[in-house]
Amino acid sequence: MKGVILTAGEGTRMRPLTLSRPKTMVPVGGKPILQYNIEALKEAGINEIILVVGYQKEVIKEYFQDGSLLGVKITYVTQAERLGTAHAIGTLAGSIDGAFIILNGDIIVDSQLIKDLITKYNSDHARTIFTLIEVEDPSQFGVVEIKGDRIVNLVEKPAPGEAPSNLINSGIYLFDDDIFQAIKKTEKSPRGEYEITDSIKIQISEDEPVLGLKSNDKWVDIGRPWELLNVNELYLKDLEPQILGKVEDGVTIHGPVHLGEDSIIRSGSYIIGPAYIGEGCDVGPNTFLRKYTSLNDNVTVGNAVEIKNSIIMENTNVNHLSYVGDSIIGANCNIAAGTNIANLRFDDENVKLTVKEERINSGRRKLGVIFADGVKTGINTSFNPGVKVGLNCKIGAGAIISRDIPSNKIVLTKGNMIIQDNHES
Repeated sequence: MKGVILTAGEGTRMRPLTLSRPKTMVPVGGKPILQYNIEALKEAGINEIILVVGYQKEVIKEYFQDGSLLGVKITYVTQAERLGTAHAIGTLAGSIDGAFIILNGDIIVDSQLIKDLITKYNSDHARTIFTLIEVEDPSQFGVVEIKGDRIVNLVEKPAPGEAPSNLINSGIYLFDDDIFQAIKKTEKSPRGEYEITDSIKIQISEDEPVLGLKSNDKWVDIGRPWELLNVNELYLKDLEPQILGKVEDGVTIHGPVHLGEDSIIRSGSYIIGPAYIGEGCDVGPNTFLRKYTSLNDNVTVGNAVEIKNSIIMENTNVNHLSYVGDSIIGANCNIAAGTNIANLRFDDENVKLTVKEERINSGRRKLGVIFADGVKTGINTSFNPGVKVGLNCKIGAGAIISRDIPSNKIVLTKGNMIIQDNHES
């Protein structure tokens, strides 16, 4: 049986992080979201994996190549036009035979969930099986109406209190090749896409066996930037301590820490795990890394810096006397000396962010900033909670940033400067 991961979309709700990479390539716990799903398929006994790619596909191909470094065989199918999940799966017609597993690339699953799905297929031989997760509020998901284990209806994002159950579609499917016939009959939805749930409704209407499998195994949906911090915390909790780099005398470490090869923690630094430090990193001296901090490869953290519960992507510098709290900092950024990133509103309310032009309550009392790649701050800049900064922005020294900055902007402060000759009194 083959595994298929849908990873063609950009993930617009995750902007600005996805302006330079697909959402599935955003790192959490030291590796891309997509890698967790590839590893879950492998642990479930599936070694042949097809990645359906599109947006920024070169980023994915360059990182995973043929999959041999992960012990699997990866092939790629391009979805040239992103016209929905049914369209994405339809691109596989003619290139796949028999039953196959489908995962949405922007979720993270436990391998046991996939094993249970395969076991149910082997015993029940349904046309379609998908995994169901019980949630408290199903109004933001696709919800199923089920009798026994047979699904009789699908309702997309029902109004609060009108859901037929609390069981939602997890985005994990097992299909046989009959699904391609249903996809051919599928019409565009009101939002102009071919939805796989509409294809499944066709199977239901034709009395094909469509079954649900309830699961309590790990399943995490990642749709908005702050949810990356939740996932990062989840995976770092299970971090196995490993010191492959150098720890100088005078460093204090409490809790599990991963330190990659060719990395160094300099004297006077204080690390509270779980914390992940990748390869080629230089931390300290006198740096304070607090729990759930994740530094990707080739990150430099200067003297007397404090970082808390944040993801810092590769090749970024966080220079001396800076504070970064509950934030996601993109790749190739330079955080200048004395930069302060606030993570707590002065009124102690939950932090809000703008997502697709709508202000959204993150549900987090502490949340700092979201920086795209290539952001550079000047010395002594300050950022209010919930600010997003686009690609390659430059923020001038002493600026106080309280609203989002689009990509490729330069922000300078206005002020008066008096220059006086030294001989004048």
